[in-house]
Formats: sequence, structure tokens, C-alpha cells
Amino acid sequence: MANNEAKFPDIATLDLAIRDARAVLEQQQQLRQFSLTQLNILFVVNTALLTILAISRLIFTWSWFSLIELSGFLLSFSLLIYALLPRQTLITPNLDDRETLERYLALPPDQYRLQMLTNLIEVYNANKQRLDDITQALLLASYALWTVVVIVLLHILSSLLAGFTKEV
Repeated sequence: MANNEAKFPDIATLDLAIRDARAVLEQQQQLRQFSLTQLNILFVVNTALLTILAISRLIFTWSWFSLIELSGFLLSFSLLIYALLPRQTLITPNLDDRETLERYLALPPDQYRLQMLTNLIEVYNANKQRLDDITQALLLASYALWTVVVIVLLHILSSLLAGFTKEV
């Protein structure tokens, strides 16, 4: 029995580790919610900018600016849609799998806690990859949108300058 106890950490230590792992998973979930908020903001900004160009009719005049703007919008919206794609989040234990639950319930308390800690670590790692994908897509969409904003401003400026030169 002493040999078995040396194999596993103290129950109190395992409980603390599980509590900390759950707190980290909760923070991960909050980061996912924050990313979804950012996604919504980028969709609104993208749509508003496209609307401004449509109302001003700048996007309908053929120019390199219009071509770059349309390409930028297409890229930005594509990245945002990629970030929005549903991703299955991993949870543990799987309550649909009766055999796994029965196997877990047959474990002694220290082994059960250790197994739960291992599962929580696996869940964190799997969900981290999904969250990293979303974050990367949002970052690229932000860069694409920023580029479109700069091009739109240059387009507006060139249109204003062209109007001034026609008047003079």
C-alpha cells in the first residue's frame, strides 16, 4: 500500500491541481468569448466600411483602388467566416460514454483525481489549438481590414484631389 501511495500525489494536492486546471479552463473559455466579441466588432466595421464605399459610389468606379478594396474585403470577410466556423470543444468526462464513466467510478479516489487532472490537461491542449486558430484568423482579418481602411482613405484622397484639379 505504501508503494501505491508513493505513486500518486497527495489527495489535497490533486484537489488543488484540479481546481487550478478548472480555473485555467474557465479563463480559456472567457478568452474564447472575448474572441467572439472581437469577431462581431470586425464584422460590423467591415460591413460599415463597405457600406460607406457603396454610398459614396467609390467602389463602383473602376480603379486599382476599387480592385484592391474589393480584394481586401473578400479576404477580410473570408478570414472572419473562417474564425466563425463551428469548432467542437472537447469536454471531459464524456457523459455519453457509459463504459468510461463506469471505469472512472471504479477507480480509487486518488487515481480518479489523477485521471481527471490528466483529462483536464488534454481538454486544455485540444481547446487551445482551436482557440489559437480563431485568434490567428482574427489577427489576419484585422490586418486585412486595416489595409482596406488605408486604401479607402487613399482612394477618397485621390478622388478629392482629382476633383480639385478639375475645378482649377
